[in-house]
Amino acid sequence: MNQALIVSDAELVLQFQKGQQKAFAELLKRHKSKVYTSIVVIVKDRYLAEDLFQDTFIKAIRLLNENKYNEDGKFLPWIIRVARNIAIDHIRKNKRQPLIVTENGSPIFSSFQFAESNAESVQIEQEESLMVRKLIAMLPEEQRDVLIMRHFADMSFKEISEASGVSINTALGRMRYALINLRKLLEKHKHAYETNFYKSGNHPSGLQRSIPQ
Repeated sequence: MNQALIVSDAELVLQFQKGQQKAFAELLKRHKSKVYTSIVVIVKDRYLAEDLFQDTFIKAIRLLNENKYNEDGKFLPWIIRVARNIAIDHIRKNKRQPLIVTENGSPIFSSFQFAESNAESVQIEQEESLMVRKLIAMLPEEQRDVLIMRHFADMSFKEISEASGVSINTALGRMRYALINLRKLLEKHKHAYETNFYKSGNHPSGLQRSIPQ
């Protein structure tokens, strides 16, 4: 095909937004392989990746129809970012709390050591897991994504580098700052968590216990 006759991604996006459905079919044909691969790298499951691939293009169609595409014609990086975010969000919502460790291998979140019965232990574990997820959600997006890919998806830093489009050193740096910021958030919220737990009367004995200051 004559190169001069090849329609750019930017033009295809405009055509689709004007109602030409075939334009999006062409965008899909051009980029489906790279988009699908970007999802597989994160979820490591081809069947799941197929479902998330479909979700990606459904979301892309919605965003385009709502005129929320403003990437100056850079459709491929945009659609890959949409795909990656969908994959990361799926992992975050569906995988249980991982063991998050620091650079020296020690856990950054250790189970609270004040449970006295199985019932209380289960409740503490559930509330701790929810707290961890909330703290992770408070991180800057780049740090949060690297941490989720590393500890929820068990991705290597080479895989994270490829999925994120950054160098391995950048991925390592983002992980380091993510762990530092998580520690700060944990110290800020842990005392309030423990205090609220006991003051709420959740102890199985029914007694409210004071927390040493």
